[in-house]
Amino acid sequence: MKNISITSTFTVYDSVDELSDDVKVLMERAVTVRKTSYAPYSRFHVGAALLLDNDEVVVGANQENAAYPSGLCAERVAVFYAGAVHPKAKILKMAITAASEEKIVEDPIPPCGACRQSIAEYEMKQDVPIEIYFMGETGKIYKSDSLKNLLPMVFESKHL
Repeated sequence: MKNISITSTFTVYDSVDELSDDVKVLMERAVTVRKTSYAPYSRFHVGAALLLDNDEVVVGANQENAAYPSGLCAERVAVFYAGAVHPKAKILKMAITAASEEKIVEDPIPPCGACRQSIAEYEMKQDVPIEIYFMGETGKIYKSDSLKNLLPMVFESKHL
């Protein structure tokens, strides 16, 4: 028997003002689209914006449904839209922001497990890491250099 240690490293920014100009614009787009989310049940609004290698920015907002499993998170809305409309483009950066109607969200909100797996599929397909920036409504922003940092033991097609 042996133990395996897996470490994740994040860059932490104290505010949006510390981000590079391109990421700041991306986060602003995520905040804007977050306000269009359809979240009548959770009242938790999420926006995601992707920068593609063709300089296009694709956005997505969470879409809930009374049959809960039928809804879709903002990250997957954006990733799947990018895959459908820009199938040859690579996703370079992703910005995610979340806000609640119940309280101020100050903690950075990372992608859920299903979104991590979906992002992983695209990162593996394009063989280029995706920088992921995530925040709450306000406060610190975390940056992961790759999805593999968020999901280090990723399930991929080679396992099938």
